[in-house]
Amino acid sequence: MSVNTSTSQSVLDRLQQFYRLTKPRVVSLIVFTAVIGMFLAVPGAVPLDTLVLGTIGIAFVAGAAAALNCLVEQKFDAVMARTRGRPLPQGKVSVPETLFFLGLIGGLGLFILHQWINPLTMWLTLGTFVGYAIIYTVILKPLTPQNIVIGGASGAMPPVLGWAAVTGEVTADALLLFLIIFAWTPPHFWALALYRKTEYAQIGMPMLPVTHGDKFTRLHVLLYTLILCVVTILPYVSQMSGLIYLFSAIVLDAIFFYYAIKIYLNYSDQLARAAFKYSILYLALLFTALLVDHYFYI
Repeated sequence: MSVNTSTSQSVLDRLQQFYRLTKPRVVSLIVFTAVIGMFLAVPGAVPLDTLVLGTIGIAFVAGAAAALNCLVEQKFDAVMARTRGRPLPQGKVSVPETLFFLGLIGGLGLFILHQWINPLTMWLTLGTFVGYAIIYTVILKPLTPQNIVIGGASGAMPPVLGWAAVTGEVTADALLLFLIIFAWTPPHFWALALYRKTEYAQIGMPMLPVTHGDKFTRLHVLLYTLILCVVTILPYVSQMSGLIYLFSAIVLDAIFFYYAIKIYLNYSDQLARAAFKYSILYLALLFTALLVDHYFYI
């Protein structure tokens, strides 16, 4: 009995390590915005099979991209306090196991999207995988401090994937959702880079605070937050959304802009950490407001 219990616990521990490779907290936000994209694409309910299979397919490919990111950056992860506890630096999983795992879930996700959703969503999802795991992680991130700005395009794709899963096309409204996340990405990640600057410098990663200094980065956090505030009003201007969303966006933007001003004028690591945490909540609440407004349009 004790042997069976020990074996079961060992299997569960192994499965948990593979699950951690997928960066579940990051992927959950990706999947959330993709699901919101599905609901915004149609006036009524999303077909249940599309909702379930589309979500699973997108989540699997996103998890595979996260696992490949962990694989490529394992040497960097071993140095940084934020990431040294991940499975690969800890030796909890091997490189071949990681490759097999990401190939399995990534391939399965693409198969699901192609067979039961539509080919457009599969190709867009594959392009997003390549954009994040290859172009951003392998090429841009170690090459240029503008990695977040350029590579943010792949991170902004999930609501477009959800939209395409339901409609089989990409419309202007879907691209507005893309634009919101694209504008959100730089201030979100630069807030993190500011209070993790020393660690990024240690591993030679050319993040903006490392290459151009704190003051330059703080100014860009402020400027990109201002751009974000303008972009988030566009769904109301285009009549995609109504007053519920507009009010929510104004309140959320005001708080984000307050953080950006404080970071620029009176920086502290604690403030940057708080801004980073708020930015995650901000995006989740903003997309929730889009969903609520969609069904209770005023």
